[in-house]
Amino acid sequence: MRDVLVGTDPKVALTARATTRLTALRDDAAATVHPGGSVVVRDREGEVRWWTWAGFRANATLIATLSDLADPTQRYDDASIRLRSDLDRQMWRVATADADQRICLPDVTEKALAGLKFSAALPPRLAAATLAVRLADVEAAAAVLKEPVQFAYL
Repeated sequence: MRDVLVGTDPKVALTARATTRLTALRDDAAATVHPGGSVVVRDREGEVRWWTWAGFRANATLIATLSDLADPTQRYDDASIRLRSDLDRQMWRVATADADQRICLPDVTEKALAGLKFSAALPPRLAAATLAVRLADVEAAAAVLKEPVQFAYL
């Protein structure tokens, strides 16, 4: 997604309508994409969002790894993670300095465990570990943590 938003055209034929829409999407996302890394944006209301464009599983892994920076009430998606509103660059530097060396698996909810096939036959810790591994994208999270981060204010 990030590559397309920074200018790489998809390898498919685009209609005029699709080209127009893609141009609008690129304009709208200009403040949230960086071709060589990710962007932390503080908006006018004080919300801080880290635009990783890494995918759902990578963002779940990043939240587990940087739990002290993540907004505890937030929900993440494929593109971004909401961070604490008091985050500053120094807090960021300290928290991420060695984060790629201490990546954590995502937390697993009771609801997710209940949905795991054969969960009743597994010890709870094994069931939780199985789901955490399935939910994680350690490789993508490590790659994001190694990329440069831009800070922006809207």
